[in-house]
Amino acid sequence: MAVKIKDLDFENQLILLTTTKNKRQQIVPMSGQLSSILQEYLLYRKGEPDDYLFCSTHGSQLTRDGATTVLYRYNKKRGVEKTSAHAYRHTFAKYWILDHGDSFRLQKLLGHRSMEMVRNYVEMFNDDLKRDYNSFNPLDNFAKARNKEVIKMKK
Repeated sequence: MAVKIKDLDFENQLILLTTTKNKRQQIVPMSGQLSSILQEYLLYRKGEPDDYLFCSTHGSQLTRDGATTVLYRYNKKRGVEKTSAHAYRHTFAKYWILDHGDSFRLQKLLGHRSMEMVRNYVEMFNDDLKRDYNSFNPLDNFAKARNKEVIKMKK
């Protein structure tokens, strides 16, 4: 929760993360939708560049416990049973891959040094594996490329 208002670069759609778990600064892209939401939030929130982006009701830095409580309440009101900030990271990672995002970019976005850590984030279920399977299955694609429905054995 150490992101400050000045860490948001709306012009280039980037966010500077100065305090990370691995102690390395990181710059991550800001989607157009997130940019719009944050700009609207800042119109309401106001604040100075050196202020924390997310603050307590008193204007001080939002603590980890404070953020956890707010997130828990927000999710519970909406019927979400499993709730944590980490669950959002897992969900982002899973849908990034399911929507055909590059695993190397995902590794960089998550700030992981090894691909093994990325694998821990992306848990697939049977329905996930079936999604778009025929679109990427080489056997089906080969048949389509040859304008044939199915590959048949010679008699």
